[in-house]
Amino acid sequence: MADANSSSGPQNGDSPRGFAFALTAYLLWGFLPFFMKAVAHIPASEVVAHRIIWSVPLAGLVLVWLGRTADIKAALRSPRMLAMATLTAVLITINWGIYVWAIGAGRAIETALGYYINPLFSIFLGAVLLKERPDPAQMVAIGLAACAVAILAFDAGGLPWVSLSLCLSWGLYAFFRKTLPIGPNQGFFLEVLLLSVPALGYVIWLEATGQGHFGDTGTADVLWLLACGIVTAIPLMIYANGAKLLRLSTIGIMQYIAPTMIFIIAVFVFGEPFGTTKLIAFVFIWAALFIYSGSMLRTARAKRQAAAELKPAE
Repeated sequence: MADANSSSGPQNGDSPRGFAFALTAYLLWGFLPFFMKAVAHIPASEVVAHRIIWSVPLAGLVLVWLGRTADIKAALRSPRMLAMATLTAVLITINWGIYVWAIGAGRAIETALGYYINPLFSIFLGAVLLKERPDPAQMVAIGLAACAVAILAFDAGGLPWVSLSLCLSWGLYAFFRKTLPIGPNQGFFLEVLLLSVPALGYVIWLEATGQGHFGDTGTADVLWLLACGIVTAIPLMIYANGAKLLRLSTIGIMQYIAPTMIFIIAVFVFGEPFGTTKLIAFVFIWAALFIYSGSMLRTARAKRQAAAELKPAE
């Protein structure tokens, strides 16, 4: 998934085309648990390997169509770029692996929680690593999210590691991905290209040892694994092209679509248990997101007003 901080830059206005792109991407991510449930009988590591392998040709075709292959050639000649891309590739692999496993293991509610608290973790990360000062409303939001995690930890007798791992891996990925001086489509292709070598080796080893699901276990498994590339690459690329046509505040609100859909699917379709303790924790999270969103919208409005006041003086 993506967050408001991972887009290419702030926009002065919202484009209907950009809104349609972003909405499509978030809806596709929201329905992704159904796909992951369908492949739950396949080990998560194998699913992730196929997500990587079959994303390469799709992402490559898009770059050829856009005429941006020169960026990849330049990146492959830059050791610094390759090192940075390797780091982000490892982080996104960890995130995908946890997500695939969690959905198959009946812990979709925890994945929703992880993506809900991700924007708040991004604020925390900015404060710690970039010395950015959160405003009072953001501090309250972070505090409420911490309370929610504490409630869940107390109830379960341990930390909600699925939620925290998803949040941590995606937050760090988004943070370091912004430092990669390459476009979103090119960056995604570079990441899966680097990952494709070990992923292909792993799949070949699985098939050679009779543990794989690409052939011996039936046509259905082959089709599901081939589709891994589609469900991985298409939403990311649609999002990348939509985000650049929207304001950050709009993306910031829209990013809650996917975890909300995951939450609804987990409770009402998958029938995952959702007791009083989890309800209380989620109320804390929703309150935190309400405060965070209000703060973000006020900041965006103030910036637009300041920009409008400066225009006559230009």
